Amino acid sequence: MKDKFLINVVPGNTFLHQLTGTTKVRLFVVLLVFITMSFDLRLILPIFVLTWIGIISAKPNWKQVKVIMSVVIFFNLLNIVLFYVANPTVGEYWCNNLTIIGQLNNYFVFPIETFWYLFVRLIKMLTNFTVSLWFITTITPSEFAAGLYSLGVPYKICTVVSLGFRYIPDIARDYENIKISMQLRGVEMDAKRTGIRERLKQMVLILVPLIITSFDRVQTIANGMDLRGYGRLKKRSYYCEHEPTRADRIIQAITLVLFLFSIGYIISVNVWPPQTHMWCPIIWR
Repeated sequence: MKDKFLINVVPGNTFLHQLTGTTKVRLFVVLLVFITMSFDLRLILPIFVLTWIGIISAKPNWKQVKVIMSVVIFFNLLNIVLFYVANPTVGEYWCNNLTIIGQLNNYFVFPIETFWYLFVRLIKMLTNFTVSLWFITTITPSEFAAGLYSLGVPYKICTVVSLGFRYIPDIARDYENIKISMQLRGVEMDAKRTGIRERLKQMVLILVPLIITSFDRVQTIANGMDLRGYGRLKKRSYYCEHEPTRADRIIQAITLVLFLFSIGYIISVNVWPPQTHMWCPIIWR
């Protein structure tokens, strides 16, 4: 289990794994809408904490999660730095106030409102990441397809998505096998002994043939599905979808409440615009 890929093919035995694909997909979509609609930290932070609890309870492959997290955090921090460099007083627009506590020169000033906005922006981007990570670590490709179908997505598109997710672990496994074989033949790909340019070159040499081979596999599957009459009917069912349990009904009720709250919030903001574009502590105004 420690070496399993981040994408699960077989459902796990935790609370979140046992939910239906319909429940997980609907909750995922509503959470993304809920996070995107506002820069209010009072709304975003609870989702950030709860999704982390969900990720921990799902018991993912932490070695892979740490690698992904490191890349995401690095680029998000880079995004924050570039935002500040582009406009050090961006917080004035969002908080309708500017409290400068220091400066390097006339351009690079240090407003509290800008730091607050950049902090909230960072939490918001990381929350989007944790929601996506929770979703990926608790759903299988078949459940994903069933959940999309419950939202009205044509089942042919759902099948394409399912097949795409199923092939990611296969490509990753084949890549590792080829990489080990090349190293046994004397091709150096160790990060401590080889520069990044050489490693990228070897990665491309592995991935390009691997992706082309994967297209051949997809064509074989498509031909087999055609021979079995796939796509003749307007509807289909999914063997992975079980009857909703009590837990599913509770989560679906919470999802509905979040959805209705999001719709009400979006309408209220457009009908009665607030004085500031984002919430900030009153003691800083």
